[in-house]
Amino acid sequence: MKRYFIYLAYNGKNYCGWQIQPNGITVQQKIEESLSTLLRSTVSITGAGRTDTGVHASLMVAHFDWDKSEIDTSQLKNKLNRILPQDIVIQKIVWVLKEAHARFDAISRTYKYYITDTKNPFKYEHLYRINHPLNLDLMNKAANILFEYEDFTSFSKLHTDVKTNNCKIIKAEWVKENDVWIFTIQANRFLRNMVRAIVGTLIEVGREKLSLDGFRQVIEEKDRGKAGTSVPGNALFLVDIEYPQSLFII
Repeated sequence: MKRYFIYLAYNGKNYCGWQIQPNGITVQQKIEESLSTLLRSTVSITGAGRTDTGVHASLMVAHFDWDKSEIDTSQLKNKLNRILPQDIVIQKIVWVLKEAHARFDAISRTYKYYITDTKNPFKYEHLYRINHPLNLDLMNKAANILFEYEDFTSFSKLHTDVKTNNCKIIKAEWVKENDVWIFTIQANRFLRNMVRAIVGTLIEVGREKLSLDGFRQVIEEKDRGKAGTSVPGNALFLVDIEYPQSLFII
C-alpha cells in the first residue's frame, strides 16, 4: 500500500465546499470520481481541511492510498487535468510515507481574504466590495490581539463536532495593495467559519464601530453572537499548507 499527496487548486464558485455531502456537488466528489475513473477502482481521498461553499483554494492538499499497481504520478496528474472541470487543477502528486496524513500532519494553514472599495467588472467575483473607509492601522492593532489568545469560540460556527476550539495563530496582518485590502492569517488549525468571522469583526474595528478593547472582549466572551457578521466566502482563499519534510519520499 502506497500513500500519495495530491496538491491542487480550485475556484469554489460552483461547489458546495470541499467535503462530500448529499445535497450538492463538491470538489472532493469531483476528484474522487475522476481518480476512480482513471484507476478503474473506487478511490477515496482525505483533504487537509474543508472549505465552505464558494471558498477557493490556490493550494489544497489531499491524500489517497493505492496498492494495485505502480503509479506514474506525472502521467496521472496530466490525465486528471484533462478530465477534471476547468475550475479544478492538479498541481502535483507526490509519494509520501504510508502513515502521512493530509489533515493531521499539517503544521500550518494560511488563508487570504480580499476586500476592495472599488467597482471592478473583472475581479468582483473574488473580492468583497465595501462602501465605507477602513482604518488599516486599527485593524492591524486588533489583529495583533489575536496572538494573545488560543480559544476562538467566538469566531467558530455553532454546533460543530470538534473537540476543542483552541488554535495557535502564527500570523495575522492586513496590507493594502492599490485598491485592495488583503488579510493574511496563518495558524496550526482553523475552526469552521473562523476566518470569515474574524474578518467580519476586524472590519467593524476598521469602521471604528468596535474598539480594540471591544475586540478583546469579543474573544473573551466566547460567544459567537458577540462577534461580527461573517463576510462572504467568494473573497476567501486557502493559499498554503505546510508539512514536515520527513513525510515525503524523495
